[in-house]
Amino acid sequence: MTENYPLTLQKIHRAVERNISGQEIREAGVRAEVIEDYPDDKYSPSALLLGFTVAGRPLHFQVAFDDSAMSKIVTIYQPDPNEWIEFRKRGGHV
Repeated sequence: MTENYPLTLQKIHRAVERNISGQEIREAGVRAEVIEDYPDDKYSPSALLLGFTVAGRPLHFQVAFDDSAMSKIVTIYQPDPNEWIEFRKRGGHV
């Protein structure tokens, strides 16, 4: 997955700030699944993907799609279990 969605240097810095390693991004990205679709997003259609590291850490990837063959990871973060049901659906234990 991450080979198809390049990371900018800014996104790499943000991932490091959030204690997410490149290895974890690769692991979670391999089998990431779309959990939310945003076809009318502000700049281009995008989607929220969920993947898990080998250790079981959940990661959300927001990916923007453009007219070219390339897409971009907009953000990567570990979802808050209090805001998500099984990290797939909004509305956890808030």
